[in-house]
Amino acid sequence: MAVPKNKTSKARRDTRRNNVWKLAMPGMVQCSCGEYVLSHRVCKACGKYDGKEIVKIDKEKKAK
Repeated sequence: MAVPKNKTSKARRDTRRNNVWKLAMPGMVQCSCGEYVLSHRVCKACGKYDGKEIVKIDKEKKAK
């Protein structure tokens, strides 16, 4: 049976493990208006999807 020859330090052990726990960022893309949106979703700021207006957004709501 394999037995470690030397003790592995906490720093070396944690360095090896640190990449496992990273959270991946969801697929964010920039809309034509400049807002960041989840991909394949309608933009909440301008109401466009794939360059076409899907949802009509009031100018009053846009200012907020």
